[in-house]
Amino acid sequence: MRVSPALNRVRPRTAGLLGAALLALLTAAAAPAATAGATGAQEVRIDSTGSVSADGTVTLTGSYRCLSGGAVFVSSNLRIGDESRNLGTGVRAACDGASHRWSSRAKPEQLDAKPGPAQAEATLVHLTEGSLVPMPEFLAVGRQDITLVADGA
Repeated sequence: MRVSPALNRVRPRTAGLLGAALLALLTAAAAPAATAGATGAQEVRIDSTGSVSADGTVTLTGSYRCLSGGAVFVSSNLRIGDESRNLGTGVRAACDGASHRWSSRAKPEQLDAKPGPAQAEATLVHLTEGSLVPMPEFLAVGRQDITLVADGA
């Protein structure tokens, strides 16, 4: 099957737009449209203690509640000092109005994660449907000063 030259020009643009949407999801914590706190029906919380392994892998946990249907994710970020990094690509959320637990485990690149104080942020993100590219809609943001403890401590 022969593909038209016009379609070949559209594919890279579409891939670029999808990449931009994914980047927006991964950097949800920096989005100005995000609203802090909970609406009661939609909220995300972070536990006050996270863990860090000897190789720098960080685990953050918390809870969330949401009602939105479709693709909803919990995205998390970790800040130590002036450095902030996203942890993972997001955890799929079950939005049925009940409270659920979430956990994110990743080794943030270029971040010296070790036991001690840190700040964590979790964002509940809904990817909207109906357009060519799913766009993020920020449902809730939770921020927490946390303590990272050594795994097994």
